[in-house]
Amino acid sequence: MSTELLAVKRRQSKTQRRRLGARYNQNGVALLFLAPWLIGLVCLTLGPMAASLYYSFTDYSILESSRWIGADNFVTMFTADPLFTQSLKVTFIFVFVSVPLKLMFALAVALLLNKGIRGLGIYRTVYYIPTLLGGSVAIAMLWRKMLGGDGLLNQLLAMTGIHAPDWVSNPKYSLYSIVLLSVWQFGSSMIIFLSGLKQVPPEYYDASSVDGAGKIGQFLHITLPVLSPVIFFNVIMQTITAFQSFTQAFIISNGSGGPVNSTLMYSLYLYKKGFSFFQMGYASAMAWILVLLIGIFTLLVFGSSKYWVHYEDGGK
Repeated sequence: MSTELLAVKRRQSKTQRRRLGARYNQNGVALLFLAPWLIGLVCLTLGPMAASLYYSFTDYSILESSRWIGADNFVTMFTADPLFTQSLKVTFIFVFVSVPLKLMFALAVALLLNKGIRGLGIYRTVYYIPTLLGGSVAIAMLWRKMLGGDGLLNQLLAMTGIHAPDWVSNPKYSLYSIVLLSVWQFGSSMIIFLSGLKQVPPEYYDASSVDGAGKIGQFLHITLPVLSPVIFFNVIMQTITAFQSFTQAFIISNGSGGPVNSTLMYSLYLYKKGFSFFQMGYASAMAWILVLLIGIFTLLVFGSSKYWVHYEDGGK
């Protein structure tokens, strides 16, 4: 009996080793395919984030060694840097104006394209092109020329007898020229809204028509509730993107944030601190404040979603 038991144990041991070997090989293959992403995550994301967190507590000018100063960068930001406050103000105005306008415009266009018109694919492509090109330097330069004092817009207005100001150089309107450029890049949100509209059951509208509901009532009580998860997604994504807006403000203001700091977006001021004034420690601290701001606003949107986002299973 002892010999038979020993043979059984040996067979079981061999079977376990084979299973472990097969599992190890599978995990090894998986890790091999994941290696490029893992290396990128560590070297290009987690590593720089850890370095930035360290430098945010230092006085670091790139040309000299870093010097630990604790929370002085954060204290200076909130107590002795008026441009930091101005950049926050400009960014908040930009976010709270551009995001709702972009989403409303994108939804309006999506509703028009959802009517089953011919050549829908062509219209989708045409309306999506600004999203692909709008963030480029060339488009921002073209936008600055078009909205300048002698630009195309003012020339068209002059033909009708309207003498318009320089939309880019006038501090009253310069930020809103960037808002307009942001709204013009509505294509990605429009495509997502259009996909959501395709999922609204037609029988909802048929039943409401029988009950005497009009187009406005159907939009308010059927379209918006059913589309609310899509709206929620677009609000999150566009808010995060708006907080990080940089290229348009940099090009339109020639990198100065002017006139009179009216276009000094937070990301632009962070860039100037780090790469113009070589205050890399201060810029790192600003970057972490930006992360905190985006996180707070994202949590606020998530927290409010239970009051206005409706799902098909009846949950919120």
